[in-house]
Amino acid sequence: MPIIEFTLAEGSPYIEVNQLLKATGVCDSGGAGKMLVAEGHVSVGGVVESRKTAKIRAGQIVTCGDVRIVVRGPDAGGQDA
Repeated sequence: MPIIEFTLAEGSPYIEVNQLLKATGVCDSGGAGKMLVAEGHVSVGGVVESRKTAKIRAGQIVTCGDVRIVVRGPDAGGQDA
C-alpha cells in the first residue's frame, strides 16, 4: 500500500478531504475527490467518510483505494513550505 505524507500549510489547522485527495494526486480535481467520497471509496481513521468536505487535521490517516495518506502538522515536516 503506497503511503503519502502530506504536511498542512503553515497556519492551516485542516484541509478538506476532497482537496487533500487533489493535493496528493490521488485524483485530478476537488470534484473528482467529492465523487470518490460519495461512492464510499474514502475512509478516515478506518471509518468510511461520507462528508465530501470533512476537515482533515494533523495526525489523521486517510485511505482511498490502496493509497494511505498520513497528514502531518506544519512543524512535523522539518522543512519550509
